[in-house]
Amino acid sequence: MTRGFLLGKFMPPHAGHVLLCRTAAALVDELTILVCWLPDDPIPGPLRLEWMRALFPNARVIGHDAVVPQTPDEHPDFWPIWRAIVQTVHPDPIDVVFASESYGARLAAEVGARFHPVDPGREAVPISSREIRANPWGHWPHIPGPVRPYYARTICLHGPESTGKSSLAPRLAASFDTGMVPEYGRTWCEQFGTDLTMDDLLHIATTHDAMTRAMLPECNRRLILDTDPLMTAAWARMLFGRRHPWFDRWRGHADLYLLLDIDLPWIEDGTRLFGTVERRRLFLDIAREELERAGVRWAWVRGEGEARFESAMEAIRAAGLA
Repeated sequence: MTRGFLLGKFMPPHAGHVLLCRTAAALVDELTILVCWLPDDPIPGPLRLEWMRALFPNARVIGHDAVVPQTPDEHPDFWPIWRAIVQTVHPDPIDVVFASESYGARLAAEVGARFHPVDPGREAVPISSREIRANPWGHWPHIPGPVRPYYARTICLHGPESTGKSSLAPRLAASFDTGMVPEYGRTWCEQFGTDLTMDDLLHIATTHDAMTRAMLPECNRRLILDTDPLMTAAWARMLFGRRHPWFDRWRGHADLYLLLDIDLPWIEDGTRLFGTVERRRLFLDIAREELERAGVRWAWVRGEGEARFESAMEAIRAAGLA
């Protein structure tokens, strides 16, 4: 049994860390990864621990949150302190210490292990956590999937039926070279009909939320949503005159909502229900009230054809998400 060990802050984990950990895992029978953090770190330690466990499910990933010196010049007993930490979390003998930093050689000597450097010159992966924190979108290819939802931004199309959401969403996604989450309510109605119950709406809302969470690790900086549970809450009010308590508990709000006005002609497609002028206006008012109730950032989208697309893009630019 060959045991390997490595540690770091992983703030956040990036492609260089993936290279380090995967290389180490391939060279030993058992790998332990120690994720270290301090209370005032810019990214919470438990979140980084969760990321590392998601990235390396076959490794033994442990968290360490004690306030201890971070560099040898902070304390004369720096190395004895860290030797004790490592021996506590890894009481069995360590055969190999892996690192891309120079401290790895001294740490290996302290715990009686061999030192195995991995890409110390950052030639394979020229990136650092500091660079990613400063400009995450500029270094997006180096951010692993489990970390991307932390830096990704969601743009949600919101509004009543026949306002162009299903046409606008794929065009916005193509413009930003990213993915989109289609309106799950339409999928449900096309499969099971429009005689909806409140349970149906909860199924629609929870499924749409689950699809969004599934898509975020795969997106390119932004993810476009064709409605979300806030719009399903508006549907509940239109259909039943009330909201289910689940909608108040939901906290997955988008970073920007685009409220599409009813300035387009009504088009019947077999799944739409509220086509009169009065009902369209009521639906729009309820949709807006849901945005205001949630306290989210939102903007109007108006106009036909190209003007509607440009209205959406202008709102995205104004929000700093372009």
